[in-house]
Amino acid sequence: YEAFEIQYIAYFKKGGDQVKFVLNDFKPEEICKILREWTDLTQEKFGKTIQRSGRSIRMLESGESHLTVETLLAIAKTHNIKIIAEKEVKPEK
Repeated sequence: YEAFEIQYIAYFKKGGDQVKFVLNDFKPEEICKILREWTDLTQEKFGKTIQRSGRSIRMLESGESHLTVETLLAIAKTHNIKIIAEKEVKPEK
């Protein structure tokens, strides 16, 4: 059988730059904060873009609330962020 690992990568274009990071390397609360910071919005304003309150975003960023796939996809769609799943096949030993 093949061993494999799935990596989730986020891409965001800001000005002429493209920013990329591997979501697997971060905790869910860190992912939410990184994505929000990319948009240069406050927690309150960011929350409004995805029909959430500023308090809800604070809770996501502190780990008090869990980042769901639904919320992650809402953030991605609203802010033109690509979330890509890559399957990395590891050779058998």
